[in-house]
Amino acid sequence: MARSYTLQRTPRESGSGIDYAAELNEQQYAAVTSPPGPALIIAGAGSGKTRTLTYRVAYLLDNGIEAKNILLLTFTNKAAREMLERVEALLPLDTNELWGGTFHSIGNRILRRHADRLGFKRSFSIMDREDQKDLLNSVIGESDLDTKAIRFPKPEVLADIFSLAQNTGEKLKDLLERRYPYFDHLHGQIAQMAKAYERKKQDTNCMDFDDLLQKTLVLLEENPDLAEVYQNQFQFVLVDEYQDTNHIQSQLIDLLAAKHKNVTVVGDDAQSIYSWRGADYRNILEFPERYEGAQVFKIETNYRSVPEILDLANSAIRGNTKQYHKELRPHRKITELLPGLVPLADPSTQAAFVAQRILELRDEGIELDEMAILYRAHFHSMEIQMELTKRGIPFVITSGLRFFEQAHIKDVAAFMKFAVNRQDEVAFKRLVRMLPGIGAKSADKLWNQWVTCEASHLEVIPGFFQYLETFSVPAKGRKAWEQLGYTLDELLDPEGKPRSPREMIPSILGGVYDDYLRSKYSNYESRRQDIDQLQQYGEQFSDIEEFLSQLSLLSSVDNETTSMRQRDTEAVCLSSVHQAKGLEWRAVFVVWLTDGMFPNNRVLDEDDESQTGLEEERRLFYVAITRAKDELYLTYPQIWHNAYDGQVLQKPSRFIEDIPQDLMEGWNVGTW
Repeated sequence: MARSYTLQRTPRESGSGIDYAAELNEQQYAAVTSPPGPALIIAGAGSGKTRTLTYRVAYLLDNGIEAKNILLLTFTNKAAREMLERVEALLPLDTNELWGGTFHSIGNRILRRHADRLGFKRSFSIMDREDQKDLLNSVIGESDLDTKAIRFPKPEVLADIFSLAQNTGEKLKDLLERRYPYFDHLHGQIAQMAKAYERKKQDTNCMDFDDLLQKTLVLLEENPDLAEVYQNQFQFVLVDEYQDTNHIQSQLIDLLAAKHKNVTVVGDDAQSIYSWRGADYRNILEFPERYEGAQVFKIETNYRSVPEILDLANSAIRGNTKQYHKELRPHRKITELLPGLVPLADPSTQAAFVAQRILELRDEGIELDEMAILYRAHFHSMEIQMELTKRGIPFVITSGLRFFEQAHIKDVAAFMKFAVNRQDEVAFKRLVRMLPGIGAKSADKLWNQWVTCEASHLEVIPGFFQYLETFSVPAKGRKAWEQLGYTLDELLDPEGKPRSPREMIPSILGGVYDDYLRSKYSNYESRRQDIDQLQQYGEQFSDIEEFLSQLSLLSSVDNETTSMRQRDTEAVCLSSVHQAKGLEWRAVFVVWLTDGMFPNNRVLDEDDESQTGLEEERRLFYVAITRAKDELYLTYPQIWHNAYDGQVLQKPSRFIEDIPQDLMEGWNVGTW
């Protein structure tokens, strides 16, 4: 039997001289100086989470722990870099040997040493999304799958499905049933593609981004000797944003910390908002159960927001049953300015209020880049983008492209443009390239057939189908080509003239485009909502040409102001709440706070007694509120003109109704 022998640490001549008690508040100090063992640090919004984790690393180094024995896991390279730079500024020590970085970068580092044990060469390539799409195209092309007969998911969608299955640990069939029900009948073929894709990666010595986690976990689970090496090395494991970890990340942490159990995780369960991409809030809630004897520290002093905003935030999150209860405590002084609750007549009035108030705040000394407009879904920003553009208020968008620049909006517009102008080559080619088996060369040939066709020169035609059915089309796209002809016919009235926008969009969706949208994009639901919003916008136009002119003018204004926005650092930020996490502004507008919009209607329709979805929506609302430092405005339209139901009375969000009214100041907005 081998003899156990312990090496003593070489004592350092002197410590750093950091006065931890003076540098940190009482709660931060308790967490930073906690003894070895598992620890969970619940760090409320604006409470100095990064500072606490940085000082914890410094404290370990200051007390003789070697840098090489510390593993610091983050979600962004920027976060890791900032923490290590701060540590180096605090200590006169070399931290180069400290393993700090994202989960993926650490996985890559381990795999570069041992990939051969998984049948890969250590020189494996890491594919980005474009590479992944190309490889999946090859896999589909080499299979016996008949994509002529079925509308199969595009490579981009397959990549998202495979990624989500890996990161959640969910069975593919269950995932399809829950998240992609419209592909559930293709489960067998999708599973076949998943296996072929794995073989292809092995054959080409390539890994995708998710493999850097999943294959690292498999490597260590299947090779106990390797696992032991890293378990011995990483005596202390620290994890940032633990509430955002998924199934694989949680397992990886547990495996690496299995020997010493010195794992410190920092996060806020109230800000767990990424279940849609695989994050599991149960990881942080169940941490004390997985790590017996774990200490739980709460850091509740908020340095960001005024007390009035914190009172609202504390009240907003109280409705959640599954959480670590805490109270954000203000460091700043009372201002006697309550958050505003602003009901508006309709979405256009809401946009006008936000724009006018932004200009007023600018006059009061708050710069535009210190203001943000936050929303639950990207389409909620459409009227606001239009209003800001009209008033010449510069803005940047972090939630995606500007509304009228998005691919699916341009797709729908292409149908309309071609119905109006049968000589529009760009619109024609955009349409036909959506069809199976038709690429750039086929599109050119079809266009040449069209320009020689009599119908292309007529102002009014009885219908498209009778002309298009005679065209020579690749067999793979023949059925869809015929459907395109039927769809284009529906865009014309009995006299052969283009219909109104409100009549066209349902025909476009009901024809070929809705199926294309499902197969092309993993975020089908949100893109469909965008199109519904476009249809609503089109309600005010009886003339299709006027509608299309307005779309083009708005896009042109956007393009013309791009260079100005790049020169002008002062611009209002438009962002989804998901994209806004971790950011802060002096003044924040949270818009579209109605039931069905925020919280999302899909969540309200869920038959889930545990209210998992609703509780995440409430956490999302909490994140939105806590982005504001000085002023907060909660707005909602009282009437929404729905494209299908006409004018619909909007009920204020239940999240607003749950908050005591004395925590908000009601605004009555009139029109001059």
